[in-house]
Amino acid sequence: DVHGPRQADQFMIAEIRFKNNRKDYFQLPGDMDYYTGDIVAVEASPGHDIGIISAMGEVVKMQLKRKKIHTRTDEFKKVYRKARVSDVEKWASAIHNEDNAILKTRQISNRLGLNMKVNDVEYQGDNTKAIFYYTAEERVDFRELIKILAEEFHVRIEMKQIGVRQEAGRLGGLGTCGRALCCSSWINDFRAVTTNAARVQQLSMNPQKLAGQCGKLKCCLNYEYDTYVDAVKEFPETDI
Repeated sequence: DVHGPRQADQFMIAEIRFKNNRKDYFQLPGDMDYYTGDIVAVEASPGHDIGIISAMGEVVKMQLKRKKIHTRTDEFKKVYRKARVSDVEKWASAIHNEDNAILKTRQISNRLGLNMKVNDVEYQGDNTKAIFYYTAEERVDFRELIKILAEEFHVRIEMKQIGVRQEAGRLGGLGTCGRALCCSSWINDFRAVTTNAARVQQLSMNPQKLAGQCGKLKCCLNYEYDTYVDAVKEFPETDI
């Protein structure tokens, strides 16, 4: 089969991709074959969400092993089915509502005097729930905001705080290398970056050159760090 493995040979956990490269792992049903790129309806709380299968088989096995997720002991939400036309239409309608929801939420939070920044809104595929992503330096009392948003949008509201790196990933942009930001194109888990990574690679310690658009140290400082750690052992002494 040129399209992929038959169901009998498939590893039954798949990686599903949602908005902004958010990914999670779901249990496939045994009723039909599934392939990378399929649009599927998956279990959510409450209702269902819509996502795209981004990885299957050995790739997912390796990812689960790296993240120490065990298929026998850890519980996975379920893939319900391949998305129907009605599912995709409702999903598209939900996505269409997101830009308007961001704008109105910012206006409401400003009116309430809340010290926060609403970065993004992600509607669930069945249009019954919306996650509002925000950044804030202090604790924010959302009780009045959530009440107003629920009345305004007629969906279940969830507020989720993110860091400045996640904010940059959601906003997107180009890095100094000229390519799309790694955090907005493929990174989905952020590793700590320290100035020691720059020192080992003998880079300039100029903060403006080391910082990314989020204002934190660039994630790419980690990419060649291990190679430099090994290479520096063979470098001659410089403090002569």
